[in-house]
Amino acid sequence: MISLTAGDWRATLAPELGGAVLGLDWQGQPVFRPTPDGATDILETACFPLVPYANRIADGRFVFEGRSVQLPTLERFAPHALHGDGWLLPWTVENQTANRVEMTLDWPGDETGWPWPWRARQIVELTDRGLQITLSLTNTGDAVMPAGLGLHPYFHRYADSRLTLSAEGVWITDAREIPERLAAPAEITDWSNGLALADAPFVDHAYAGWTGEAVLDGGGRRVTLSADAPARWTQVYAPVGADFFCVEPVTHRPDAHNAPQGEDHGLIRLAPGETRSLAMTIGAATAL
Repeated sequence: MISLTAGDWRATLAPELGGAVLGLDWQGQPVFRPTPDGATDILETACFPLVPYANRIADGRFVFEGRSVQLPTLERFAPHALHGDGWLLPWTVENQTANRVEMTLDWPGDETGWPWPWRARQIVELTDRGLQITLSLTNTGDAVMPAGLGLHPYFHRYADSRLTLSAEGVWITDAREIPERLAAPAEITDWSNGLALADAPFVDHAYAGWTGEAVLDGGGRRVTLSADAPARWTQVYAPVGADFFCVEPVTHRPDAHNAPQGEDHGLIRLAPGETRSLAMTIGAATAL
């Protein structure tokens, strides 16, 4: 485990556990949901990287430029593939200081899984202003590959937690949790004027045309999340009664690999040697 400090901020990381952040605190109180001591399940951590794609691929199958791909699936998410490979593998620490860690992961390409080779780099840094995570993906092969990036933070939920974010639409999912049609946010939940989590229904949906900003009020402080331009989508996961909720910046919608031709789905065509990046910043202030 690696500990980072800067000003009022503290973070712990576990590169060996999917490159995950285990905890993020500000002024001694949790911003991210704390990981239980001794946890080995990546889904119990506080934040992890999504690479080389985010969210679900229906039945783990897609065709890219004439190449048919069948991905392995995890039993608990079958029949769909989920979140890529980065969260399931140990990362290598390349550089480390008191407030910054840089780690990498190399994928060689696998004909029984994701066939294109790539390298991911994740920089986790604390400053007096908060946390920044920068995730990048480089195509290390000799053919164009489909590519996407995302980050999956679990925010600590207080009794009075309230979420505000603005988006143009939300993807309605079918019975298999695969996007079916784009609708107005109010058809699921409209967060644009702020909504208490206690008053929200179960939400696990991708919001499109997101502004790249979210405000999370509760526990006597205001937490802000911002993501740069590639993250035009965000997956909001808010289980009813849970002690956490997720606002996940992502570069494409779920199942973008199977989107109809011409749709603005966000999936990137990454050329050999090309790199794309996504950055997320978390800040906090005492509530007024």
